[in-house]
Amino acid sequence: MFFLFIISEQLGFVNEVIDIDPLIAIENVSKIYRRGDSEVRALDNVSLSVRPGEFVAIVGRSGSGKSTLMNILGCLDTPTSGDYFLKGENVAGLSEKKLADIRSRELGFVFQGFNLISAMDALENVELPLFYRRVPAAQRRRLALNALKRVGLSERIHHMPDQMSGGQQQRVAIARAIAAEPPLILADEPTGNLDSKSGEAVMQMFFSLHKQGTTVILITHDNKIAASAERVVQIQDGRMVQ
Repeated sequence: MFFLFIISEQLGFVNEVIDIDPLIAIENVSKIYRRGDSEVRALDNVSLSVRPGEFVAIVGRSGSGKSTLMNILGCLDTPTSGDYFLKGENVAGLSEKKLADIRSRELGFVFQGFNLISAMDALENVELPLFYRRVPAAQRRRLALNALKRVGLSERIHHMPDQMSGGQQQRVAIARAIAAEPPLILADEPTGNLDSKSGEAVMQMFFSLHKQGTTVILITHDNKIAASAERVVQIQDGRMVQ
């Protein structure tokens, strides 16, 4: 539980206390991979809470366990042990079908590699997840156009991925992630394939989403990028060290 204290500056005392549940909370989570007679602890007894509206960066070197943590937070993988509460529901032991439904409703993903469909234009790429959610066509088009407008690509809606720069493709990927207005955006090394100027523009997109109230969790190995987040969590050898 987190407590938000609203302070009256004129009166000088606390006049209200609001109880705020975390959007996500993982408790004593471990992920173990077995290789023959040995085991690899990709995550080792990790606990983390993120409140609604936070911008959290998870930083660590390659192999530190940060991508495994992202996969669990994104319901793309399940922990070997421990609990994962998303909006108060323990999703750690749910079936793949239920996890897929949660991914569709609650999460937006942005990856390093864009993952756009080369045969579809920007608008079609953004609409695709909405199609799988069975969103009606008119609403699907409206949500996709609005998302592309939010990332500054209203003039590029019919451009194919190979007709856009890397930064523009990543903005399409962000539009795809935010089209259904999920409460949580998970971004895994979103600037990793971009030059510094394009990377800065993409980070501004995340800052803007955060200001609008979206919870953002960013995975990065870049300490400079991590430092721009509201809160930084460091992971090393599968454990939280900061």
